[in-house]
Amino acid sequence: MLVGNETVGGPADDVALGPWLLRHGLGGARDILRVHSPEPTAAFSRRDTRRLGYERAAHALRQQGFEPVVRPQGGSLAAYHRGSVVVDHVHREPPETFDPVERFQRFARLHAAILAGLGADARIGPVPGEYCPGDYSINAAGTKIVGSAQRVTRDGWLFSTVIQVTGTEVLRGALTAAYGELGYDFDPSTVGTLEDVLPGLTVADVTAAVLTAYDVTGPPVLLPATTLATT
Repeated sequence: MLVGNETVGGPADDVALGPWLLRHGLGGARDILRVHSPEPTAAFSRRDTRRLGYERAAHALRQQGFEPVVRPQGGSLAAYHRGSVVVDHVHREPPETFDPVERFQRFARLHAAILAGLGADARIGPVPGEYCPGDYSINAAGTKIVGSAQRVTRDGWLFSTVIQVTGTEVLRGALTAAYGELGYDFDPSTVGTLEDVLPGLTVADVTAAVLTAYDVTGPPVLLPATTLATT
């Protein structure tokens, strides 16, 4: 089941929607997929908000047009925008075992295969000095192009993936300013997008490839504007 692209509240509602769907569901669907390209968003983790430079980092990002939000998943600051494809997969079934590593591995293989199908030499693993570092990041030509995070509750799990398609310089500028304030180790040269290695590739191309890989057909399910106000 595919949830539509826009939310009324912009980045704040985008971040809140995944956990809301995990808790409340959508009809009788066991799996809910949302694929979207959001407004410029700076997604901090709760750990980031405890850093001394958090307020300065948030201000620096606003200055560059990115809206700061706090996401429920772990990790550290990630930035995305209209040149990104965000894939939120909600699975509503109590997990039999808590095995986040297996899920990271499985989705990393899936997303790397999608990008390979588009022509990228996509490799699983972190790039030293990358933003929001993770063992199951996906890189190409020495830069991070895909990151992921997950949340597991008694209702099931939410797995979120960001595929960076276009806008390397915009993302690099925003992340450099913010990571400098947060005091994390960070190498700006590790920020990259797919268009760096596949010139001409578009968000629409990547979105179509993702939907094909997830075997999504038919029109999106559009949520009412009052969805997040529902308890």
